[in-house]
Amino acid sequence: MRLSNSFFYTLRENAKDEDSISSNLLVRAGMIKKSSNGVYMIMPMGKKVLSKIEDIVRDEMDKHGAQELLMPALIPEDVYISSGRREAFGSNMFALKDRYNKNYVLGPTHEELFAMAAMMDGKSYKDFPYNLYQIQTKYRDETRPRYGLIRVREFIMKDAYSFDTDLAGLDESYAKMYDAYNCIFDRLKLNYKIVKADTGAMGGLLSEEYQALSTIGEDTVVGCEGCDFSSNMEICEVVDTIEADSSEELAMEKVYTPNVGTIEEVAGFFGKEPSDFVKTLIYKADGNLVAFILPGDRELNETKATKLLKAVELEMASAEDVEKVTHARVGFAGPVGLEIPVYMDRMVAKKKNFIVGANESDHHIKNVNLKDFEVAETADLCEVKEGDICPSCGKPLTFDHGIEVGNLFKLGTKYSDSLGLEYLDQNNKLQPVWMGSYGIGLERCMAAVADQYHDDNGLIWPEEIAPFKAAIVIVSAKDEAQKEAAEKLYAYAQEKGYDILLDDRNERPGVKFKDMELIGIPYRITLGKGVKDGKAELVKRSEGQKQEIEIAELEALLDKIYA
Repeated sequence: MRLSNSFFYTLRENAKDEDSISSNLLVRAGMIKKSSNGVYMIMPMGKKVLSKIEDIVRDEMDKHGAQELLMPALIPEDVYISSGRREAFGSNMFALKDRYNKNYVLGPTHEELFAMAAMMDGKSYKDFPYNLYQIQTKYRDETRPRYGLIRVREFIMKDAYSFDTDLAGLDESYAKMYDAYNCIFDRLKLNYKIVKADTGAMGGLLSEEYQALSTIGEDTVVGCEGCDFSSNMEICEVVDTIEADSSEELAMEKVYTPNVGTIEEVAGFFGKEPSDFVKTLIYKADGNLVAFILPGDRELNETKATKLLKAVELEMASAEDVEKVTHARVGFAGPVGLEIPVYMDRMVAKKKNFIVGANESDHHIKNVNLKDFEVAETADLCEVKEGDICPSCGKPLTFDHGIEVGNLFKLGTKYSDSLGLEYLDQNNKLQPVWMGSYGIGLERCMAAVADQYHDDNGLIWPEEIAPFKAAIVIVSAKDEAQKEAAEKLYAYAQEKGYDILLDDRNERPGVKFKDMELIGIPYRITLGKGVKDGKAELVKRSEGQKQEIEIAELEALLDKIYA
């Protein structure tokens, strides 16, 4: 590509409305531009990177036996109602009506349509297994888009679906996709971890996520000092290490506690530690008020709580609702006498004579025991903390932050059952098809690589996905010798089919060098004053060191770079 007659721009100043390093650099490098909140244009230089990521994904999917197709983004709403997911997606799904007043949605994901497609060629057990995938735009009405391409409303996704006759077949298909994903993310040069995750609205038997480690990652990746255990915080078990209290149970006593409400304030009032208290949190689950009780030094894991209740939506109750059910100001809720279901974290079950809110403003109750209130169910409800015990080996857990760039789901027969996807087995009996689902966010991958590969001067793309592997930079566009040497090398690259950048703009050398660093070209070949002596300069972006090279060796250098 010749820059002098191409659409190309960079920005010298930081983008004012970007909240991450990667999005700021991608905007400044002229690769993306925000068109509205959570929606981005992919500009020509960015499209080069995105297309190369797409090529890697497509190559590995094809190698692992998947077949590509393309689904519509505009989908009748009834499809999601039939599968039971319309309510689960709720307001995150863009909804609209056509001219005939029929309800449609913009597809956030396509399990249902793939199941419908599979019905066209899945009549007999002999038709299985197979795997279908697409690379297509998805739409989700995110409440708070942020971090550039990380959390957006419109994004390009590779989603694949495997179809098998039984769990053993699904396991085999899942293993193939697991291997394909490892190959994809290794080729992208991402530093990632594979973690167990919540199945969420997707449902199914198992979910694993590929988390690109990042300081701006929205997910907390739980690891271990002593083994290869890894998990998303949403589902990580809190190992109960509390020893059962063997002390004598005392009689309850209400205590006047003016001007306290938080756990820290109550702890200070009683001269105790937060772990000596049991806090009560009031939530609304699918419109019904419920209470969760857990140790005072712990936080509720809302994913665990949602799954326990089999709820679609779980949210903190309003202050008005809390006051209505507890008859007290916020901060004084407790399980004793509470007339809504109480769900207890299992660590509370080992406690005795603990302190709780009295459901009366400015009052708490001490010496509370399990016999003093009713519990609907006991479960692991707490969020894991760094330093907790590993469920696998007992060593301390560690935390990292990650960007979810890919996921794998064993869906089982969830969608087959709801949509009627069946096949005839060897005994001519109808059986549900077993499905797997496998997604990769292409733009997220682009942002994650940018986040992991940059310095103060700009992006440092890995060679396989860089917009161009190499750039030829003419120091002075008015110097005929420099232009002639550059044009000769550029012509050789074109003849060989090498995708190379020629910076022949009439700009100062410093501007050209800064631009090449900002857009992250792996190799810069500079033709300047040394041309008269048969010399050129080579700079490898990842190292930054300049190397003098004979002009006569440049063609061989390109052959090596593009090999």
